[in-house]
Amino acid sequence: MGLVKRGHTWWMSFMYQGQQVRRSTGTPDKRLAEAILGQVKVQIIEGRFFEKPEAQQRTLMELVDRYISEHAVRRANYRRELTSVKTLKAFFGNPMLDQVTPKRIVAYKNHRYTNGVKPATINRELATLKKAFNLARREWEWCTDNPVCRVSMERENNTRDRWLTVDEETHLLNAAAPWLRELMLFAVHSGMRMGEILGLTWAGVDLFRRIVTVFKSKNGERRSIPLNQTALDLLKHKAGSRSVETELVFPSNAQTRLNASNISRSLNLALEKAKMTNFHFHDLRHTCATRMVQAGVDLYKVQRLLGHKSPIMTQRYAHHYPESLRDGVEALDLGRAVSTNLAQLQVVSERGPASC
Repeated sequence: MGLVKRGHTWWMSFMYQGQQVRRSTGTPDKRLAEAILGQVKVQIIEGRFFEKPEAQQRTLMELVDRYISEHAVRRANYRRELTSVKTLKAFFGNPMLDQVTPKRIVAYKNHRYTNGVKPATINRELATLKKAFNLARREWEWCTDNPVCRVSMERENNTRDRWLTVDEETHLLNAAAPWLRELMLFAVHSGMRMGEILGLTWAGVDLFRRIVTVFKSKNGERRSIPLNQTALDLLKHKAGSRSVETELVFPSNAQTRLNASNISRSLNLALEKAKMTNFHFHDLRHTCATRMVQAGVDLYKVQRLLGHKSPIMTQRYAHHYPESLRDGVEALDLGRAVSTNLAQLQVVSERGPASC
């Protein structure tokens, strides 16, 4: 029997009925861990020790910490996952996995609503917990059930479709700080998400082929995006003054990755100066999509350019170009049949309505 420290927690390791047992003591205090190990020794000697299911031995902290270090760290939305885990820890504390029940998860949702959090944010946080439990159930064999699967997700309002007119864009760009103006201009002409732009490196820029590559998109897939002349000129300008201290295309003054909070703060100042309201950075992506659809670009192409996994996401922009439906009704015009039908209508109108 012995103790081994993993991270900040002491673990027990001992043999029981010919099997190696490893169990967390749940504490970073070595003296307390030794006392817990002593109790287990007494239980084994007296025949009162029974091996518990993994879900009664593993804690929520262990679950989310392993999820972050082994899984989330490789994903494009890593920073958002970190925020979700921090929020989950603050509410749940560190219970054993079998104590994380649907009832407690529903209480978590109600708690978040009380704090004024939107349904979309709650769903993202629950999705993080669900993915962690799925890994624990399927791959790590820590539990046999995923309690999050028995809790309904919240209904989201995804109907927001705010986009910039040409005049609004001009006013907003003029009001923005130079570094923010570059970000916004590139977002409008590439349709890329904020995270994709902030993580863009020169390794993903091919000025000769006029293409940028997102190595890790929101969906975890690689995506190549062709550049129009405006975006290309902007990147050529950036390339002429790029720093050797970073590979980022749009770094901060300290040559580090820009912070989303600083971007929101600067954007709000620009909106106030331009006397505009109800606009988020992500609406620049909506602007890009809307303008493409209004110009008659096929929805399938828009889907591919934006990196939408499902055409349903792109379909929301279809109403911006009703002219794309015109060929459908024009197919009903069958030449002579049209003139014949009109002639028949004229004869009927001259005769008057048929008597009953």
